[in-house]
Amino acid sequence: MDNNSSSYKPKVAVIGSGFAGISAACYLAKSGAEVTIYEKNQQTGGRARQLVTENGYSFDMGPSWYWMPGVFEQFFADFGYVPTDFYELSQLDPGFSIVFGKDDMLHIPKSIEKLEEVFEQIEKGSSIKLRKFLSGAGFKYKVGMENLVHKPGLSLTEFLDMDVIKGAFKLQLLQSFRTHVKKYFSHPKLIALMEFPVLFLGATAKDTPALYSLMNYAGLSLGTWYPKGGLASVIDGMRNLAEQLGVKFLTDEPVSGFTIEKRKITRVKSQRFLLNYDGVVAAADYHHVEDSLLGEEFRNYSEQYWEKRVLAPSSLIFYLGVTKKLDRLSHHTLFFDEDLDLHSAEIYENPKWPSKPLFYVCCPSKTDDAVAPVGHENIFVLMPLATGLEDTTELRERYFTLIMKRLEEFCGQDITNHLDYKRSYCIQDFVQDYNSYKGNAYGLANTLMQTANLKPSIKNKKIDNLFYAGQLTVPGPGVPPSIISGKLAATALNKNLGNLIIFLHNAAKSPLSVTALAFRWAFTSCTKK
Repeated sequence: MDNNSSSYKPKVAVIGSGFAGISAACYLAKSGAEVTIYEKNQQTGGRARQLVTENGYSFDMGPSWYWMPGVFEQFFADFGYVPTDFYELSQLDPGFSIVFGKDDMLHIPKSIEKLEEVFEQIEKGSSIKLRKFLSGAGFKYKVGMENLVHKPGLSLTEFLDMDVIKGAFKLQLLQSFRTHVKKYFSHPKLIALMEFPVLFLGATAKDTPALYSLMNYAGLSLGTWYPKGGLASVIDGMRNLAEQLGVKFLTDEPVSGFTIEKRKITRVKSQRFLLNYDGVVAAADYHHVEDSLLGEEFRNYSEQYWEKRVLAPSSLIFYLGVTKKLDRLSHHTLFFDEDLDLHSAEIYENPKWPSKPLFYVCCPSKTDDAVAPVGHENIFVLMPLATGLEDTTELRERYFTLIMKRLEEFCGQDITNHLDYKRSYCIQDFVQDYNSYKGNAYGLANTLMQTANLKPSIKNKKIDNLFYAGQLTVPGPGVPPSIISGKLAATALNKNLGNLIIFLHNAAKSPLSVTALAFRWAFTSCTKK
């Protein structure tokens, strides 16, 4: 869309104010659209909302890892900024730590040279293999994050790219992640370290393409970073940018439906408003938009289709305020002191509440004094969990007791009796707050059969001006992919809006009335399908 081709500013609604929604809104506003974001909750940010307590704690409610810094840099660069124009950023050292037992802990340094020393201490000869592994992973990252993830998945011809074609074999789409890792490493600790990102991609390591070793490159080579104030400060920065671009935010304003005429959404109905629009980006839960906001005749996919999708996990989360400092925890600590394969199987193969769960602890107060009162710790505890399971207070408390026992044993300190804040969050909360399909936390799994064009389409096939963004469409789950997803949806909608601009521009010079030309545009757009 060329914002110089007409004085008319297309009106666009974006549903959802998470990373994908705000990203889409920024790109649309930059191109000349008048953009309004609808957010069902009181806070913006979607899953990246912040929980601020009366007694001085600030919790990131969802994402807590800042990986792939280049994606954030590119987003802000597209608008003439750098991330540090909006938030402070520092690299963590160690990037994260893994607990294998009470006295068995592995720290991942930010220096590759020091990381090689760590590998060599665990498995002789593995430092050279690590270099080779990360070299291949770096190639996948370059092709994947600089090329593949920017394909909208609307046509197979998108992949007729010489760099992609030449590198297809190296991408290892048909080899499993586990097979790939075991070609390089044999020690269980190193295998667990390399496989841990896969736990959140939505499949076991043996069912995930080796392509996703790009995640190892992201975590080990590019490092783990922290934005001061948490991931919510990134959302604040993106909202600040959006508002500079003229984007309006309507919070506590759930969308309840659309007026659809001649294959186009013409009005959006919400709790308080019924407003006219020329286009819509749905960055809310894809299934919810189809199932609850669209009539059956306008849906891309049937309920049977969704039932067959493989979802990434949900989570049981505890936000805890501790009235003393805790020893031994890093900013990010992964507790892999139980069987990874068993927990993975109980998420993806035999869905059930885990018998011996792994869990993750984020303690940002180790890095950021502002997220907890002086002398206190801010703890975010997360246990991956299969979607669609029963979720009760009793189950949450049972696992709280189990997790805290292991955490206290590791720290060598009483924690439970030193809490001045506690809140749990699980499957039913994801459904209630985000209309999340089956209570998923991360989106659609990155399996081979749910990659690129095989994911749900960003374009509604029956409504010409409705596009989707977020973790259930391309490019996939995670914060960086969500930011890219917003850009993809905005770019696709802009092409649609460009046709409207051309007609309105011609109307200004035509003896025909604007109404007649608008009718012709709508009729032509409808009948050419």
